[in-house]
Amino acid sequence: MFRILDVHEDGLSVVCAGLANVAPPAAGDIRWIDLVEQDADKLRVLAERFRFHPLAIEDCLHFDQRPKLESYSDHMFLVIHGFRVNGDKALTSAAVELHIFLGHGFLVTVHESPLPELDAVWNRLAQDGSLLRRGADYVCYLIADALIDGYFPVVDGIMAKIDQLEDRVLDVSEEVNLQEILDLKRLLVEMRRVLSPQRDVLALLAKHGEGWIEEHTAIYFRDVYDHVLRLHETVESAREMVANTRDAYLWSASQRTNEIMKRLTILSAIFLPLTFLTGFFGQNFEDMPFGNYGLMIGMLVSCILVPAGMIYYFVKSKWFV
Repeated sequence: MFRILDVHEDGLSVVCAGLANVAPPAAGDIRWIDLVEQDADKLRVLAERFRFHPLAIEDCLHFDQRPKLESYSDHMFLVIHGFRVNGDKALTSAAVELHIFLGHGFLVTVHESPLPELDAVWNRLAQDGSLLRRGADYVCYLIADALIDGYFPVVDGIMAKIDQLEDRVLDVSEEVNLQEILDLKRLLVEMRRVLSPQRDVLALLAKHGEGWIEEHTAIYFRDVYDHVLRLHETVESAREMVANTRDAYLWSASQRTNEIMKRLTILSAIFLPLTFLTGFFGQNFEDMPFGNYGLMIGMLVSCILVPAGMIYYFVKSKWFV
Protein backbone atom coordinates (compact mmCIF):
# COMPACT_ATOMS: atom_id res chain seq x y z
CA MET A 1 0.00 0.00 0.00
CA PHE A 2 1.27 3.44 -0.98
CA ARG A 3 0.55 6.55 1.07
CA ILE A 4 1.80 9.98 0.08
CA LEU A 5 2.41 13.11 2.14
CA ASP A 6 2.96 16.33 0.19
CA VAL A 7 3.89 19.72 1.58
CA HIS A 8 3.58 22.69 -0.76
CA GLU A 9 5.54 25.90 -0.68
CA ASP A 10 2.86 27.56 1.44
CA GLY A 11 3.29 24.85 4.12
CA LEU A 12 -0.04 23.12 3.42
CA SER A 13 0.08 19.34 4.04
CA VAL A 14 -1.83 16.98 1.75
CA VAL A 15 -2.18 13.25 2.48
CA CYS A 16 -3.32 10.84 -0.22
CA ALA A 17 -2.92 7.23 -1.32
CA GLY A 18 -2.71 5.20 -4.51
CA LEU A 19 -0.43 4.86 -7.51
CA ALA A 20 -1.43 8.10 -9.24
CA ASN A 21 0.78 10.29 -7.04
CA VAL A 22 3.73 7.89 -6.87
CA ALA A 23 6.14 10.13 -8.76
CA PRO A 24 8.72 12.83 -8.09
CA PRO A 25 7.15 15.97 -6.58
CA ALA A 26 6.38 19.16 -8.44
CA ALA A 27 8.90 21.96 -8.30
CA GLY A 28 8.95 23.57 -4.87
CA ASP A 29 7.05 20.71 -3.20
CA ILE A 30 8.44 18.09 -0.85
CA ARG A 31 6.98 14.57 -0.99
CA TRP A 32 7.20 11.56 1.30
CA ILE A 33 6.02 8.24 -0.15
CA ASP A 34 5.61 5.32 2.24
CA LEU A 35 5.24 1.77 0.95
CA VAL A 36 4.09 -1.01 3.30
CA GLU A 37 4.10 -4.70 2.34
CA GLN A 38 6.16 -4.27 -0.79
CA ASP A 39 6.09 -6.65 -3.73
CA ALA A 40 7.76 -6.85 -7.13
CA ASP A 41 5.02 -4.90 -8.95
CA LYS A 42 5.02 -1.98 -6.53
CA LEU A 43 8.80 -1.81 -6.53
CA ARG A 44 8.75 -1.85 -10.33
CA VAL A 45 6.57 1.27 -10.23
CA LEU A 46 9.13 3.00 -8.00
CA ALA A 47 11.98 1.94 -10.28
CA GLU A 48 10.24 3.24 -13.40
CA ARG A 49 9.05 6.56 -12.00
CA PHE A 50 12.03 7.46 -9.84
CA ARG A 51 14.73 5.58 -11.75
CA PHE A 52 16.10 4.01 -8.60
CA HIS A 53 19.15 1.82 -9.04
CA PRO A 54 18.29 -1.84 -9.77
CA LEU A 55 20.55 -3.06 -6.94
CA ALA A 56 18.64 -0.95 -4.42
CA ILE A 57 15.30 -2.24 -5.76
CA GLU A 58 16.61 -5.79 -5.48
CA ASP A 59 17.56 -5.19 -1.85
CA CYS A 60 13.99 -4.02 -1.17
CA LEU A 61 12.63 -7.36 -2.37
CA HIS A 62 14.49 -9.27 0.34
CA PHE A 63 14.50 -7.78 3.82
CA ASP A 64 17.65 -9.41 5.11
CA GLN A 65 20.11 -6.54 4.63
CA ARG A 66 22.64 -5.17 7.07
CA PRO A 67 22.47 -1.45 7.87
CA LYS A 68 24.19 0.28 5.00
CA LEU A 69 24.42 3.48 2.98
CA GLU A 70 24.69 3.60 -0.83
CA SER A 71 25.00 6.85 -2.75
CA TYR A 72 24.00 6.96 -6.43
CA SER A 73 24.02 9.76 -8.97
CA ASP A 74 20.47 10.98 -8.32
CA HIS A 75 19.50 9.47 -4.95
CA MET A 76 20.79 7.87 -1.79
CA PHE A 77 19.74 4.43 -0.50
CA LEU A 78 19.78 3.81 3.24
CA VAL A 79 19.01 0.69 5.31
CA ILE A 80 18.47 1.15 9.05
CA HIS A 81 17.10 -1.19 11.69
CA GLY A 82 14.88 -0.92 14.72
CA PHE A 83 14.62 -3.69 17.30
CA ARG A 84 11.73 -5.60 18.81
CA VAL A 85 11.67 -8.05 21.74
CA ASN A 86 8.63 -10.25 22.16
CA GLY A 87 7.19 -10.61 25.62
CA ASP A 88 7.51 -14.39 25.72
CA LYS A 89 9.62 -16.25 28.21
CA ALA A 90 12.29 -17.12 25.64
CA LEU A 91 12.87 -13.43 24.83
CA THR A 92 12.64 -13.95 21.07
CA SER A 93 13.56 -10.87 19.10
CA ALA A 94 13.66 -9.51 15.59
CA ALA A 95 15.30 -6.58 13.86
CA VAL A 96 12.84 -4.22 12.17
CA GLU A 97 14.26 -3.28 8.77
CA LEU A 98 13.50 -0.01 6.99
CA HIS A 99 14.73 0.99 3.53
CA ILE A 100 14.90 4.68 2.63
CA PHE A 101 15.42 6.41 -0.73
CA LEU A 102 16.45 10.04 -0.39
CA GLY A 103 16.59 12.43 -3.32
CA HIS A 104 16.04 16.07 -4.21
CA GLY A 105 12.71 17.02 -2.69
CA PHE A 106 11.48 13.51 -1.95
CA LEU A 107 11.78 10.65 0.50
CA VAL A 108 10.59 7.08 -0.13
CA THR A 109 10.35 4.55 2.71
CA VAL A 110 9.81 0.82 2.21
CA HIS A 111 9.05 -1.69 4.97
CA GLU A 112 7.36 -5.07 5.35
CA SER A 113 5.02 -4.28 8.24
CA PRO A 114 3.68 -1.18 9.99
CA LEU A 115 6.21 0.61 12.19
CA PRO A 116 4.85 2.56 15.19
CA GLU A 117 7.89 4.87 15.21
CA LEU A 118 7.46 5.74 11.53
CA ASP A 119 3.70 6.24 11.96
CA ALA A 120 4.39 8.67 14.80
CA VAL A 121 6.67 10.74 12.55
CA TRP A 122 4.10 10.59 9.73
CA ASN A 123 1.29 11.88 11.95
CA ARG A 124 3.53 14.61 13.31
CA LEU A 125 4.42 15.85 9.82
CA ALA A 126 0.83 15.60 8.62
CA GLN A 127 -0.17 18.01 11.41
CA ASP A 128 2.83 20.31 11.06
CA GLY A 129 3.89 20.70 7.44
CA SER A 130 6.64 23.16 8.36
CA LEU A 131 8.79 20.25 9.55
CA LEU A 132 8.68 18.63 6.13
CA ARG A 133 9.55 22.00 4.56
CA ARG A 134 12.91 21.73 6.34
CA GLY A 135 13.87 19.14 3.75
CA ALA A 136 13.55 15.45 2.98
CA ASP A 137 16.89 14.83 4.69
CA TYR A 138 15.44 16.28 7.91
CA VAL A 139 12.54 13.81 7.68
CA CYS A 140 15.13 11.07 7.26
CA TYR A 141 16.71 12.26 10.51
CA LEU A 142 13.34 12.21 12.32
CA ILE A 143 12.75 8.61 11.23
CA ALA A 144 16.26 7.47 12.19
CA ASP A 145 15.98 9.22 15.55
CA ALA A 146 12.62 7.56 16.28
CA LEU A 147 13.95 4.09 15.42
CA ILE A 148 17.10 4.51 17.51
CA ASP A 149 15.16 5.87 20.48
CA GLY A 150 13.09 2.70 20.34
CA TYR A 151 16.17 0.76 21.44
CA PHE A 152 16.40 2.43 24.84
CA PRO A 153 13.34 0.78 26.47
CA VAL A 154 14.60 -2.60 25.21
CA VAL A 155 18.08 -2.04 26.62
CA ASP A 156 16.70 -0.75 29.93
CA GLY A 157 14.52 -3.86 30.23
CA ILE A 158 17.51 -6.11 29.54
CA MET A 159 19.63 -4.34 32.16
CA ALA A 160 16.86 -4.68 34.75
CA LYS A 161 16.52 -8.39 33.99
CA ILE A 162 20.29 -8.87 34.34
CA ASP A 163 20.21 -7.18 37.77
CA GLN A 164 17.39 -9.50 38.84
CA LEU A 165 19.32 -12.54 37.62
CA GLU A 166 22.42 -11.48 39.55
CA ASP A 167 20.40 -11.18 42.76
CA ARG A 168 18.76 -14.55 42.18
CA VAL A 169 22.08 -16.27 41.43
CA LEU A 170 23.59 -15.01 44.67
CA ASP A 171 20.50 -15.94 46.70
CA VAL A 172 20.72 -19.64 47.62
CA SER A 173 16.96 -19.79 48.16
CA GLU A 174 16.26 -18.77 44.56
CA GLU A 175 16.44 -21.19 41.66
CA VAL A 176 17.90 -19.93 38.39
CA ASN A 177 17.70 -21.69 35.06
CA LEU A 178 20.81 -21.47 32.91
CA GLN A 179 18.56 -21.05 29.87
CA GLU A 180 17.50 -17.61 31.13
CA ILE A 181 21.11 -16.45 31.07
CA LEU A 182 21.71 -17.92 27.62
CA ASP A 183 18.57 -16.23 26.25
CA LEU A 184 19.85 -12.86 27.44
CA LYS A 185 23.25 -13.54 25.94
CA ARG A 186 21.70 -14.44 22.57
CA LEU A 187 19.53 -11.33 22.66
CA LEU A 188 22.54 -9.08 23.29
CA VAL A 189 24.51 -10.75 20.50
CA GLU A 190 21.66 -10.06 18.05
CA MET A 191 21.41 -6.45 19.19
CA ARG A 192 25.17 -5.96 18.84
CA ARG A 193 25.04 -7.48 15.35
CA VAL A 194 22.60 -4.74 14.35
CA LEU A 195 24.11 -1.81 16.24
CA SER A 196 27.71 -2.26 15.05
CA PRO A 197 27.10 -1.61 11.32
CA GLN A 198 24.37 0.91 12.11
CA ARG A 199 26.88 2.92 14.10
CA ASP A 200 29.11 3.12 11.02
CA VAL A 201 26.20 4.17 8.79
CA LEU A 202 25.15 6.99 11.12
CA ALA A 203 28.75 8.10 11.41
CA LEU A 204 28.75 8.62 7.63
CA LEU A 205 25.50 10.55 7.76
CA ALA A 206 26.77 12.71 10.61
CA LYS A 207 30.00 13.55 8.79
CA HIS A 208 28.54 13.94 5.32
CA GLY A 209 27.43 17.55 5.43
CA GLU A 210 26.99 17.74 1.64
CA GLY A 211 25.15 16.05 -1.18
CA TRP A 212 22.00 14.40 0.09
CA ILE A 213 22.50 15.46 3.70
CA GLU A 214 22.70 19.20 4.26
CA GLU A 215 25.13 20.58 6.81
CA HIS A 216 22.36 21.81 9.10
CA THR A 217 20.80 18.30 9.10
CA ALA A 218 24.14 16.56 9.63
CA ILE A 219 24.27 18.21 13.04
CA TYR A 220 21.07 16.38 14.00
CA PHE A 221 22.47 13.11 12.72
CA ARG A 222 25.43 13.61 15.05
CA ASP A 223 22.99 13.50 17.95
CA VAL A 224 21.54 10.21 16.65
CA TYR A 225 25.08 8.89 16.24
CA ASP A 226 25.77 9.77 19.88
CA HIS A 227 22.68 7.77 20.89
CA VAL A 228 23.92 4.77 18.93
CA LEU A 229 27.31 5.00 20.64
CA ARG A 230 25.63 5.03 24.05
CA LEU A 231 23.51 2.03 23.09
CA HIS A 232 26.51 0.14 21.78
CA GLU A 233 28.50 0.79 24.95
CA THR A 234 25.54 -0.24 27.11
CA VAL A 235 25.12 -3.47 25.15
CA GLU A 236 28.83 -4.23 25.55
CA SER A 237 28.56 -3.61 29.32
CA ALA A 238 25.46 -5.81 29.46
CA ARG A 239 27.32 -8.62 27.69
CA GLU A 240 30.07 -8.47 30.31
CA MET A 241 27.46 -8.50 33.08
CA VAL A 242 25.76 -11.53 31.55
CA ALA A 243 29.12 -13.30 31.31
CA ASN A 244 29.80 -12.51 34.97
CA THR A 245 26.32 -13.72 35.90
CA ARG A 246 26.93 -16.96 34.03
CA ASP A 247 30.25 -17.44 35.82
CA ALA A 248 28.55 -16.74 39.16
CA TYR A 249 25.84 -19.28 38.31
CA LEU A 250 28.40 -21.95 37.42
CA TRP A 251 30.39 -21.16 40.58
CA SER A 252 27.24 -21.35 42.70
CA ALA A 253 26.28 -24.68 41.12
CA SER A 254 29.80 -25.99 41.75
CA GLN A 255 29.66 -24.83 45.37
CA ARG A 256 26.34 -26.57 45.91
CA THR A 257 27.76 -29.75 44.42
CA ASN A 258 30.84 -29.53 46.63
CA GLU A 259 28.65 -28.96 49.69
CA ILE A 260 26.58 -32.03 48.91
CA MET A 261 29.69 -34.13 48.35
CA LYS A 262 31.18 -32.89 51.64
CA ARG A 263 28.08 -33.85 53.59
CA LEU A 264 27.92 -37.25 51.94
CA THR A 265 31.61 -37.80 52.70
CA ILE A 266 31.10 -36.89 56.37
CA LEU A 267 28.17 -39.26 56.63
CA SER A 268 30.22 -42.01 55.03
CA ALA A 269 33.07 -41.34 57.48
CA ILE A 270 30.63 -41.57 60.43
CA PHE A 271 29.11 -44.84 59.31
CA LEU A 272 32.39 -46.47 58.27
CA PRO A 273 33.45 -47.57 61.81
CA LEU A 274 29.87 -48.59 62.54
CA THR A 275 29.92 -50.79 59.47
CA PHE A 276 33.13 -52.41 60.65
CA LEU A 277 31.80 -53.03 64.18
CA THR A 278 28.45 -54.43 63.10
CA GLY A 279 30.08 -56.50 60.37
CA PHE A 280 32.63 -58.01 62.76
CA PHE A 281 30.13 -58.90 65.45
CA GLY A 282 27.57 -59.98 62.91
CA GLN A 283 29.51 -63.14 62.15
CA ASN A 284 27.98 -66.51 63.07
CA PHE A 285 29.46 -67.55 66.44
CA GLU A 286 28.37 -70.50 68.47
CA ASP A 287 29.31 -68.50 71.50
CA MET A 288 30.19 -64.85 71.90
CA PRO A 289 33.96 -64.22 71.64
CA PHE A 290 35.89 -64.60 74.89
CA GLY A 291 32.95 -66.46 76.42
CA ASN A 292 31.24 -63.41 78.00
CA TYR A 293 29.08 -60.47 77.18
CA GLY A 294 31.64 -57.79 78.02
CA LEU A 295 32.73 -57.40 74.44
CA MET A 296 29.12 -57.22 73.34
CA ILE A 297 28.52 -54.32 75.71
CA GLY A 298 31.74 -52.67 74.53
CA MET A 299 30.55 -52.96 70.93
CA LEU A 300 27.24 -51.30 71.78
CA VAL A 301 28.97 -48.50 73.65
CA SER A 302 31.38 -48.02 70.73
CA CYS A 303 28.46 -47.75 68.30
CA ILE A 304 27.27 -44.78 70.32
CA LEU A 305 30.50 -43.06 71.33
CA VAL A 306 32.42 -43.32 68.05
CA PRO A 307 29.77 -41.54 65.90
CA ALA A 308 29.16 -39.01 68.65
CA GLY A 309 32.88 -38.26 68.91
CA MET A 310 33.26 -37.92 65.14
CA ILE A 311 30.28 -35.58 64.90
CA TYR A 312 31.70 -33.45 67.72
CA TYR A 313 35.07 -33.30 65.96
CA PHE A 314 33.52 -32.33 62.60
CA VAL A 315 31.35 -29.63 64.15
CA LYS A 316 34.26 -28.21 66.14
CA SER A 317 36.40 -28.16 62.97
CA LYS A 318 33.52 -26.42 61.11
CA TRP A 319 33.39 -29.17 58.57
CA PHE A 320 29.79 -29.99 59.28
CA VAL A 321 27.54 -26.93 59.63
